[in-house]
Amino acid sequence: MNEKSIRADGRGATDLRPVQFECGYTRYAEGSVLVSFGATRVLCNASVEEKVPPFLRGQGRGWVTAEYSMLPRATHTRNSREAAIGKIGGRTYEIQRLIGRSLRAIVDLDKLGERSILIDCDVIQADGGTRTASITGAYVALSLAVNGLIKQGLLAESPLLDTVSAISVGIVDGQALLDVDYSEDSQADVDMNYVITGDGRFVEVQGTAEEVPFTIAEMDALRTLALDGCARLALLQQQALLR
Repeated sequence: MNEKSIRADGRGATDLRPVQFECGYTRYAEGSVLVSFGATRVLCNASVEEKVPPFLRGQGRGWVTAEYSMLPRATHTRNSREAAIGKIGGRTYEIQRLIGRSLRAIVDLDKLGERSILIDCDVIQADGGTRTASITGAYVALSLAVNGLIKQGLLAESPLLDTVSAISVGIVDGQALLDVDYSEDSQADVDMNYVITGDGRFVEVQGTAEEVPFTIAEMDALRTLALDGCARLALLQQQALLR
């Protein structure tokens, strides 16, 4: 594998797209960040509610969940709003469940108390990796909301057990690439999404071969890329939260 090969956007095989976190992007949410992975941009807002779903009432435990949406002109052509259609699409439902699972994996719900934190992830521009950008930004929004609860004296300590981020990887023309954009993902022989905690544990791995099955060696190469990519994302998340 030639790690220094140049991709269409000038990156090497192991390079992330430019990643930015603009914290406090909206005024009213308890935690807000606009996350950018190259041209992919997702607005993540965390809202705190002093209640939990019915199945958790009276248990003293909290809840963290997420909703995901892609704005009508986030892509090259306009998509109808799912609210106008009257139902949530299967892809949207699957992604928002993934975001919620990813966040709950690093939260001690007992320490959160009987309250909920809801993360809204709205894709305003899509160029591949919207679910991974959403998870990575959602963690920052969640952290901001938790920090606010601590400052208000509503939490004695943080319920966050670790960081969590996500990255997409793929094999294009026989080469393993980190953080694939839309043009690369659309022609990838293999594409995978990894959700990884700050200490290097896996929350979820999603992988598909488009035509030819992939080998263990190829899977290992993608895993190595993902681990390295998420380690860098975790550092960027912490830097954003310290600003």
